[in-house]
Amino acid sequence: MKIEDAIKSKFKDPKHKALVNIRYTSNYLAQRQNLFMKDYDLTMPQFNILRILRGAKKAIAVNIVKERMVEKSPNTTRLMDKLIDKGLINRTRCSDDRRVVFVEISEKGLEILADIDHEFESNDIFQINITDEEALLLSDILDKIRD
Repeated sequence: MKIEDAIKSKFKDPKHKALVNIRYTSNYLAQRQNLFMKDYDLTMPQFNILRILRGAKKAIAVNIVKERMVEKSPNTTRLMDKLIDKGLINRTRCSDDRRVVFVEISEKGLEILADIDHEFESNDIFQINITDEEALLLSDILDKIRD
């Protein structure tokens, strides 16, 4: 569906149309992702934290997690507290500097990510209707917007 049909609007120029389309599409994808994550009792930021910690392969400082987040959030510590309560990550204080806190993914966290990965790969809900070449072009254009 064309963006002008979806929101019943006209645009002042192609750049305005592109900007609105990016926001609209981002929200569309976020809604689908949130619905998918609901089955795992996770939010997308919590999922992002788990993936960061799995990729780190060891305990890392909370500040490093905050830097790597896709969606920067002022409440990352609260998100991590919820993951600790669910048994998905572990937290330890640095013995040299008590102000530094380390987090790492737990075995239970790794298991839930494996379940999500399996479901994600076997489910077409996130398949987007573009070619690999178009996906690379889109990524390049989005990178250019942020430069």
